[in-house]
Amino acid sequence: MKKLCPFGTHRVIEPLGALPQSAMKLDNEMVCYDNEILCEVETLNIDSASFTQIRQACHDDLEKMKAMILSIVETQGKMQNPVTGSGGMFLGKVKVIGNKMNPNVEVGDAIASLVSLSLTPLNIKEIKAIHLEKDQVDVIGEAILFETGIYAKIPQDLPPHLVLATLDVCGAPAQVNKLVQKGDDVLILGAAGKSGLLVSYQARKSSDRGKLLGVVYNEQEKADLEILRVCDEIIVGDARQPMAIYEEVIKRNGGPVDITINVVNVENTEMTSILPTKNDGIVYFFSMATSFTKAALGAEGIASEAQMIIGNGYTKGHAELALNILRESPEIYTLFEKRYGKESL
Repeated sequence: MKKLCPFGTHRVIEPLGALPQSAMKLDNEMVCYDNEILCEVETLNIDSASFTQIRQACHDDLEKMKAMILSIVETQGKMQNPVTGSGGMFLGKVKVIGNKMNPNVEVGDAIASLVSLSLTPLNIKEIKAIHLEKDQVDVIGEAILFETGIYAKIPQDLPPHLVLATLDVCGAPAQVNKLVQKGDDVLILGAAGKSGLLVSYQARKSSDRGKLLGVVYNEQEKADLEILRVCDEIIVGDARQPMAIYEEVIKRNGGPVDITINVVNVENTEMTSILPTKNDGIVYFFSMATSFTKAALGAEGIASEAQMIIGNGYTKGHAELALNILRESPEIYTLFEKRYGKESL
């Protein structure tokens, strides 16, 4: 008889003693123990850094991408990209509830997981479709949620796939709500992405009349961001070019910003975040492509004392805050509907 652990260590195969997220392999036998919830999985929302890496490695060949995803899950018992170390989340329905669980859901309820796929036991029977435009994978499969694992019941007033896309990054706008103060000048790298749009909207609310600058990669992203009418300045540029972005920010803002929020999905943007930020400012990294070694040593190299914060995907009330942005902003709702569809479970 297994000794059940609230954090899921009873599912760890290798190495013993590790927590599920850092484990190399999990037991993904879809038997529901007393302190677990077994779910049918219909869609995986792969995190942006991981999905981008898979696309690049497979040159957008859908069959190769399917094979790569299936191989990762078969090898590790979970969807944790071995290159980025990151996962994502799933959309599905509650199938079995463990005897010792007292959840706020019932069998048959549609839910979105709010814990990373990098720690979630997962079994995929079939990949039905891969949606390159929205980082989502439709599957036939099952997954396990531990008793400490958080999830959100899909609300009736919003399309499930919009909810999934929003909840995948709901920690970002919630953290921005806590970090940004009235009057702060804010720089957002990746401001037109999924998390970028939510962050831009929330930063405008939180900073009030502070200056808001968004960095986007191309003119299409600029056009999308302009629809929100929240940024004072939009810079089109490559976030991997720190000096070019730094010079634009200083020119347009008249000096460094109070807070920089990094929500890009590519590597080597650490110094682009730190350089334009005041020495006593805040740099918030919500990107799984971030190297915290590069960030720490890079800040030291330019004598910056900026406070650097790791983007924790959880903060109290994060799901409801993000979903309320969808309800409040018809512009974001329309953009998300265009990008992520409105399929129903």
